[in-house]
Amino acid sequence: MNNLLLPLQFINEILSKITFFIAMAIVCVMVLALSASALTRYISGHGFDWFIELPPALVSWLVFPMLGPLLKTGNHIEVDFVSTILSAKNIKYIKFFVYLISFISSFIFFKAGLEATLLFYNLGQMMELEIDVPIWIMFLSFPVGFIIMGLFSLELLLTTSIEIYKDRFP
Repeated sequence: MNNLLLPLQFINEILSKITFFIAMAIVCVMVLALSASALTRYISGHGFDWFIELPPALVSWLVFPMLGPLLKTGNHIEVDFVSTILSAKNIKYIKFFVYLISFISSFIFFKAGLEATLLFYNLGQMMELEIDVPIWIMFLSFPVGFIIMGLFSLELLLTTSIEIYKDRFP
């Protein structure tokens, strides 16, 4: 199992750095777009609608690719009162179950996201912005994000399995 884990950890480390960089860039673009909107409205009295419409259009590219890295770092939303009443051994079993559900659901959502992306690609619909942007580009964030989440879930699943195995057979 370790033979599979090392390359997966290496790939996930690179994916993590890329997704965090892209997330920072998206947040920067969002802030700059809203600032530019406010500035142009202040100076000229009217602004460009696409400055205001751009941040919501980028949200899916901010959220979905970050699911995997946030799961691995533990920076996602979680309820941690259970850890105060369970032993460390039982917590590992719960984490294993969570990572298994995460792994399975990531492929279900990947499939659904891919189908939606292909549908909107084939329809050729555009987002209703001042700038013509195909809708499928926004929907592409779903399969991209969930395949990344699947890779991170697999790594966490394997790591937790190894920890459970070491606890049972020291």
